[in-house]
Amino acid sequence: ANGCRAYCSTKIFDAGQPTAASHPELLKEGEMTPGITCDEYISRRKKLLELLPEKSIAIIAAAPVKMMTDVVPYPFRQDADYLYITGCQQPGGIAVLGHDIGLCMFMPEPTLHDVTWEGNTAGVNEAQEIFKADQAKPISELQQMLSGFLGRSSEVFHNVKTATRTYTDSEFFLKTVVEGKVKDLSKYTHELRWLKSPAEVELMRKAASIACQLCTEDFWNFGVISVSFTVTRFNPVVGGGPNGSVVHYSRNDRKVNDGELVLMDIGCEFHGYVSDMTRTWPPFGRFSPAHIELYELILETNKECIKLCKPGISIRQIHEQSVQKLYKGLKDIGVLKNRASSSRTYHQLNPTNIGHYLGMDVHDCSTISTDRPLQPGAIITIEPGVYIPSSFSVPERYQGVGIRIEDEILITDSGYEVLTGSMPKEISHLESMLNDYSPQTEAGCIRTAASS
Repeated sequence: ANGCRAYCSTKIFDAGQPTAASHPELLKEGEMTPGITCDEYISRRKKLLELLPEKSIAIIAAAPVKMMTDVVPYPFRQDADYLYITGCQQPGGIAVLGHDIGLCMFMPEPTLHDVTWEGNTAGVNEAQEIFKADQAKPISELQQMLSGFLGRSSEVFHNVKTATRTYTDSEFFLKTVVEGKVKDLSKYTHELRWLKSPAEVELMRKAASIACQLCTEDFWNFGVISVSFTVTRFNPVVGGGPNGSVVHYSRNDRKVNDGELVLMDIGCEFHGYVSDMTRTWPPFGRFSPAHIELYELILETNKECIKLCKPGISIRQIHEQSVQKLYKGLKDIGVLKNRASSSRTYHQLNPTNIGHYLGMDVHDCSTISTDRPLQPGAIITIEPGVYIPSSFSVPERYQGVGIRIEDEILITDSGYEVLTGSMPKEISHLESMLNDYSPQTEAGCIRTAASS
């Protein structure tokens, strides 16, 4: 009232990642990571224990730091299973989960040199106070305690693809491998991660919204978009002209000429959850007649497949419908001619599936079969496409053309929700957007810092 300001004298410890105390603008009270509460993390651990056989344990490793040079690391991204179970976004830890021990987190022991160069990290105290571990120990005690854990366990589960030598080189672990007791944990963690909680859905809505907004705002300058999205979950696919027919083209070293298309597959990550979207457009503002033929076929397939999305149908069933639609359409257009070899030719022009699961990873929950009937809370992509190399034996107007239209779809109780619906895909909308901008061109080419 008198104009004076009060200052808090309480020192907030830097735990190596945002907390509700250190970053109230990011986390609400009770959240362990942005958008996800402590209670939800504890519930995840209980659910995983319910899936694990009696007298078994799970070992989950944090992702290691990967080095670009001897002193420069690549941007760190946490292992999805480790983050999902522990909430810890930092490298170097090992988590052990068991029926008798609960969650035991083994935390790194940074030196003064580490802290000076890399900053503070969470330790044993933070493992219990912030991550709500039942037990916490320094990583130096892992080998000793692991021998006891393994000796009392009938089965040991770990993520085979992301295992680290921190524990796999242990003589006790190697002995357990020889005894045939070591199995893959992914079938259990993917089962939990497959269906998203309401909090996870909100994070994925935001990730999709960010991707759509950035793509719309910088629609012309796809060089800028390419750079912007490179620092997120995956390198963007930005294929100009004939490079659009390369499904995962990534070189970004070619100018885009008048009369060509640009295919851009992009996504961002928001607090551990990713987005994935593809749009194809003519950077000079107009689709050619041949492009329109192909684009409308892909767009119709995209829309029809989205309408199929609902509880009870599987990705494989949607894929089969897409194949029938595209196969007939490409024959009607004249891209597929020889009846005897047209089936083989079709798969050369479209070698991809109609979609995949999406979540903490771009191709999420790979152990969940695409034959599994979808349920509310599953998030998938719908991404029909056609990829015609320049050398392919088709009418010249179709050669060197790649088109894909990809959307994120949330399965709901009543059907579906398109999370990327704010990004236009109709020809008229795309051309209208493109012609609202004035690109700088030289000799019929768009010139950008990182054009594809």
